[in-house]
Amino acid sequence: MTSASTYPLRLPRSLRAAVERVSKQDGTSINQFVSIAVAEKIAQMEAQTYFAERQARADLAAFDRLMSRPTGSPPRSDDRLLP
Repeated sequence: MTSASTYPLRLPRSLRAAVERVSKQDGTSINQFVSIAVAEKIAQMEAQTYFAERQARADLAAFDRLMSRPTGSPPRSDDRLLP
């Protein structure tokens, strides 16, 4: 992080103990663990918003036209899946 600020965070004792235990297992500090957890949650929420906006712009009629168009040539005899 290039710039950091402090934020007093109150956690229930059980959650604090779990954060301490898991961050220790992960080899990170509590601050780093909480920062990563918050970043992951924000990324997940922003991704949901992004895909909801994309879905709202979808043109299903255009998709149906694309999917029902005539296909090209059948596969050649030498076409094969590579291992």
